[in-house]
Amino acid sequence: MLKTIVFDQLKLAMKNKDTLAKGVLTLVKSALDSAEKEKGSELTPLEETAIINREIKQTNQSLDGAKQADRADLIEKEEAKLVILKSFLPKQLTEEEIVAELQAAGIVSGMNMGDAMKIAKPLLDGKADGATISKVVKSLIS
Repeated sequence: MLKTIVFDQLKLAMKNKDTLAKGVLTLVKSALDSAEKEKGSELTPLEETAIINREIKQTNQSLDGAKQADRADLIEKEEAKLVILKSFLPKQLTEEEIVAELQAAGIVSGMNMGDAMKIAKPLLDGKADGATISKVVKSLIS
Protein backbone atom coordinates (compact mmCIF):
# COMPACT_ATOMS: atom_id res chain seq x y z
CA MET A 1 0.00 0.00 0.00
CA LEU A 2 1.37 3.37 -1.06
CA LYS A 3 0.41 5.13 2.17
CA THR A 4 2.70 2.84 4.18
CA ILE A 5 5.60 3.42 1.80
CA VAL A 6 5.10 7.19 1.99
CA PHE A 7 4.97 7.09 5.80
CA ASP A 8 8.17 5.00 6.00
CA GLN A 9 9.97 7.39 3.66
CA LEU A 10 8.64 10.34 5.66
CA LYS A 11 10.13 8.90 8.86
CA LEU A 12 13.44 8.39 7.06
CA ALA A 13 13.39 11.98 5.73
CA MET A 14 12.74 13.27 9.25
CA LYS A 15 15.66 11.23 10.62
CA ASN A 16 17.94 12.52 7.87
CA LYS A 17 16.64 16.09 8.31
CA ASP A 18 15.78 16.26 4.58
CA THR A 19 13.37 19.21 4.63
CA LEU A 20 12.40 19.03 0.95
CA ALA A 21 11.55 15.33 1.05
CA LYS A 22 9.77 15.80 4.38
CA GLY A 23 7.61 18.56 2.90
CA VAL A 24 6.72 16.61 -0.24
CA LEU A 25 6.02 13.37 1.65
CA THR A 26 3.89 15.17 4.24
CA LEU A 27 1.87 16.69 1.40
CA VAL A 28 1.39 13.28 -0.28
CA LYS A 29 0.50 11.57 3.00
CA SER A 30 -2.03 14.29 3.77
CA ALA A 31 -3.62 13.99 0.31
CA LEU A 32 -3.84 10.19 0.64
CA ASP A 33 -5.28 10.41 4.16
CA SER A 34 -7.91 12.97 3.21
CA ALA A 35 -8.97 11.02 0.10
CA GLU A 36 -9.24 7.85 2.18
CA LYS A 37 -11.29 9.64 4.84
CA GLU A 38 -13.56 11.13 2.16
CA LYS A 39 -14.10 7.74 0.54
CA GLY A 40 -14.64 6.00 3.87
CA SER A 41 -12.45 3.02 2.97
CA GLU A 42 -8.97 2.15 1.72
CA LEU A 43 -7.94 3.57 -1.62
CA THR A 44 -7.31 1.30 -4.58
CA PRO A 45 -3.90 1.43 -6.28
CA LEU A 46 -5.50 3.33 -9.20
CA GLU A 47 -6.92 5.95 -6.82
CA GLU A 48 -3.54 6.31 -5.12
CA THR A 49 -1.87 6.77 -8.50
CA ALA A 50 -4.47 9.41 -9.45
CA ILE A 51 -3.59 11.38 -6.30
CA ILE A 52 0.14 11.21 -7.10
CA ASN A 53 -0.59 12.29 -10.69
CA ARG A 54 -2.61 15.25 -9.39
CA GLU A 55 0.32 16.33 -7.19
CA ILE A 56 2.71 15.95 -10.16
CA LYS A 57 0.44 18.09 -12.32
CA GLN A 58 0.34 20.83 -9.66
CA THR A 59 4.13 20.68 -9.29
CA ASN A 60 4.54 20.94 -13.08
CA GLN A 61 2.34 24.06 -13.05
CA SER A 62 4.48 25.55 -10.27
CA LEU A 63 7.60 24.67 -12.27
CA ASP A 64 6.21 26.44 -15.35
CA GLY A 65 5.48 29.52 -13.24
CA ALA A 66 8.99 29.46 -11.81
CA LYS A 67 10.48 29.18 -15.30
CA GLN A 68 8.40 32.13 -16.53
CA ALA A 69 9.55 34.17 -13.54
CA ASP A 70 13.14 33.01 -14.19
CA ARG A 71 13.56 31.86 -10.56
CA ALA A 72 16.42 29.35 -10.58
CA ASP A 73 15.98 28.57 -6.86
CA LEU A 74 12.31 27.62 -7.33
CA ILE A 75 13.00 25.70 -10.54
CA GLU A 76 15.54 23.53 -8.73
CA LYS A 77 13.16 22.92 -5.81
CA GLU A 78 10.19 22.02 -8.04
CA GLU A 79 12.32 19.64 -10.14
CA ALA A 80 13.49 17.89 -6.96
CA LYS A 81 9.85 17.57 -5.84
CA LEU A 82 8.97 16.00 -9.20
CA VAL A 83 11.70 13.37 -8.79
CA ILE A 84 10.31 12.40 -5.39
CA LEU A 85 6.70 12.31 -6.61
CA LYS A 86 7.50 10.31 -9.76
CA SER A 87 9.21 7.66 -7.64
CA PHE A 88 5.73 6.62 -6.42
CA LEU A 89 4.34 6.03 -9.91
CA PRO A 90 4.45 2.68 -11.63
CA LYS A 91 6.88 2.44 -14.56
CA GLN A 92 5.69 4.85 -17.24
CA LEU A 93 5.29 3.61 -20.81
CA THR A 94 7.35 5.09 -23.64
CA GLU A 95 5.57 6.75 -26.57
CA GLU A 96 6.29 3.69 -28.74
CA GLU A 97 4.69 1.38 -26.15
CA ILE A 98 1.68 3.71 -25.93
CA VAL A 99 1.29 3.66 -29.73
CA ALA A 100 1.38 -0.16 -29.74
CA GLU A 101 -1.24 -0.43 -26.98
CA LEU A 102 -3.55 2.11 -28.59
CA GLN A 103 -3.33 0.46 -32.01
CA ALA A 104 -4.08 -2.91 -30.42
CA ALA A 105 -7.12 -1.31 -28.74
CA GLY A 106 -8.46 -0.25 -32.14
CA ILE A 107 -7.57 3.44 -32.34
CA VAL A 108 -7.08 4.23 -36.04
CA SER A 109 -6.65 7.20 -38.36
CA GLY A 110 -9.81 9.24 -38.91
CA MET A 111 -11.29 8.42 -35.50
CA ASN A 112 -12.93 11.16 -33.40
CA MET A 113 -10.58 12.51 -30.68
CA GLY A 114 -13.24 12.15 -27.96
CA ASP A 115 -13.97 8.53 -28.85
CA ALA A 116 -10.27 7.70 -29.03
CA MET A 117 -9.61 9.27 -25.60
CA LYS A 118 -12.53 7.29 -24.10
CA ILE A 119 -10.64 4.15 -25.11
CA ALA A 120 -7.14 5.42 -24.27
CA LYS A 121 -7.70 6.93 -20.81
CA PRO A 122 -8.94 3.81 -18.98
CA LEU A 123 -6.46 1.61 -20.86
CA LEU A 124 -3.39 3.68 -19.92
CA ASP A 125 -4.50 5.12 -16.57
CA GLY A 126 -1.45 5.26 -14.30
CA LYS A 127 0.86 3.97 -17.04
CA ALA A 128 1.33 7.34 -18.76
CA ASP A 129 0.46 10.97 -18.10
CA GLY A 130 -2.54 12.56 -19.79
CA ALA A 131 -0.53 15.00 -21.92
CA THR A 132 1.53 12.19 -23.46
CA ILE A 133 -1.57 10.06 -24.08
CA SER A 134 -3.31 13.00 -25.76
CA LYS A 135 -0.27 13.74 -27.95
CA VAL A 136 0.01 10.12 -29.11
CA VAL A 137 -3.74 9.81 -29.75
CA LYS A 138 -3.66 13.01 -31.88
CA SER A 139 -0.81 11.65 -33.96
CA LEU A 140 -2.60 8.30 -34.45
CA ILE A 141 -5.96 9.71 -35.54
CA SER A 142 -4.64 12.42 -37.87
